[in-house]
Amino acid sequence: MESDVQEPLLHVVLFQPEIPPNTGNIGRSCVGVGAKLWLVRPLGFQMDEKALRRAGMDYWQHVDCEVVDDWQQLSERLSHIPANRFWYITKFADKLLWNATFQRGDVVVFGSESKGLPAELRAENTQNCLKLPMKEAIRSLNLASTANTVMYEVVRQLGGNLT
Repeated sequence: MESDVQEPLLHVVLFQPEIPPNTGNIGRSCVGVGAKLWLVRPLGFQMDEKALRRAGMDYWQHVDCEVVDDWQQLSERLSHIPANRFWYITKFADKLLWNATFQRGDVVVFGSESKGLPAELRAENTQNCLKLPMKEAIRSLNLASTANTVMYEVVRQLGGNLT
């Protein structure tokens, strides 16, 4: 029997997130666009932390969120998605976000606030590493702001219709 469960618009992966308000805000945006949120341990907070719920507001109960123990477990859970549909957001990429072509159900991976994505993960996936343009004067962009920008670029490319 075929499942009538529709693939989410997007899978948003936070690799070892550290700051609860960022995760809460990203979860809220995921609800807004119909994305599934994946959190890869270790987390820098408890899932019941007040700051997480506060940032997610009363939308947190609607977040389609799954927490996995490590990258291996995430890979197993998303094994139905081809590797070329995983996108890695990093300031070390050569390719700008605007030059990627997204499809419904793609996976977008973000690193932790203080460390970003592991070098080995970036090295294994250089063709699918993407960045947002930014001046050299800053070290990094805010994770929640970056995730929101990426999510809405996907929405734009898919026609802007969320229904």
